[in-house]
Amino acid sequence: MGAIVASLFAFLFGTLALGAWIGIALLTTAIGLGWFFTGIPIDKLFPQYIFNILTTPDLVALPLFILMGEFLFRTKLSEALFTGLAPWAGLLPGRLLHVNVVGCSIFAAISGSSAATTQVVGRMTLKELLARGYSPEIAIGSLAGAGTLGFLIPPSTVMIMYGVLANESVLRLFTAGFIPGLLLSAVFGAWIMLRTTLKPELVPESERAMRHMPLRDRIAALKDLAPALFLIVCVLGSMYGGLATPSEAAALGVLGAFAVSLSQGALTLRGLRDILLGAVQTCSVMGVIILGASVLGNITSILGIPAAVASTVTEWNLSPIVLILALIVLYLILGTALEGFSMIATTLPVVLPLVEAAGFDKVWFGIFIVLVVEMAQITPPVAFNFAIIQNITGRSTAFIARVTFPFLLIMIGFVILLALFPGIVTFLPDLLLG
Repeated sequence: MGAIVASLFAFLFGTLALGAWIGIALLTTAIGLGWFFTGIPIDKLFPQYIFNILTTPDLVALPLFILMGEFLFRTKLSEALFTGLAPWAGLLPGRLLHVNVVGCSIFAAISGSSAATTQVVGRMTLKELLARGYSPEIAIGSLAGAGTLGFLIPPSTVMIMYGVLANESVLRLFTAGFIPGLLLSAVFGAWIMLRTTLKPELVPESERAMRHMPLRDRIAALKDLAPALFLIVCVLGSMYGGLATPSEAAALGVLGAFAVSLSQGALTLRGLRDILLGAVQTCSVMGVIILGASVLGNITSILGIPAAVASTVTEWNLSPIVLILALIVLYLILGTALEGFSMIATTLPVVLPLVEAAGFDKVWFGIFIVLVVEMAQITPPVAFNFAIIQNITGRSTAFIARVTFPFLLIMIGFVILLALFPGIVTFLPDLLLG
């Protein structure tokens, strides 16, 4: 077993060191282990295996949500969210900083992507907040933290990938993400209120006048939220209304995003070409990663690696909470070198059996893995949200890391809370889906 595990790491990190894409590295490792340590005719089974994995019904939703995100990236949805939310956010301590959190939460319920959420919301809110005199420290930090909600609040591309690899219901995962997603966004909002109350100079004095806006103006502003609410009804409403499966809801979301783009005059022939090319490129990369992770997971199971690792860790007699803390540290370290999808693909075949042996539910672990992937989005140097915010603001990585750090600590504490009270995750799917 020692030789097999050593060969696994040698294959994987050797191919990564040569500059191979993570999906190709996973496939190469799986094929290498299969040829050297099993009698399985890899060359004969591999084509059939590719077909079986890439035609998994739940996986159909993934390219559709990616396509929907490409459409939304080119709409005027960020401006509509800002104008619709600003009058109401002005009632709270922190004022328009809450538009970052609420806007990201709403867009997360449409796009399923953390990067898309940060980009679409950030390109409008940051420009406006900084122009009004809000401190860059809290404006940029709150966007970086809230942008991670794109993976936790359903629909979520990460949840779809995890569901396929872990053989878990995507609908259960989506349902499990609601309460943690809303709680985390509420905690982010509470931190903004506490921080701006203790340090009032973070918010310009002139913004206090927003408290006195007439109620009729606040109500009138709600019409700007109509496109976002329409898309939420298309996707989540169709799923939980029993009208559509996750894949069918994703297709409705694409049609809805197309209609919104068309109605806003944001769709051109060149734009449509860019949308389709962007979706194809993203889907191709993710398809190879999912395929590689699936093949590697099956090969390692045949070789007994997950069972051996689980048995070894069980002998250490770690308590469940200590195991979770160790996994948080592991994923924070991995997050400095790998992006979220790669983290899941490379670790899930070994880590999932450990978590199940410790008594945690697969749905619970799905939410855990989404949260640690969110942490990776704000853990430099490999952090998509960092790159997006840098592109918007021109700020250094060191500055963004410093202002984002409180939100990273909040997320770590939130994961520990979920480990202590797993019912926060499992209550809703058990109630609605049995």
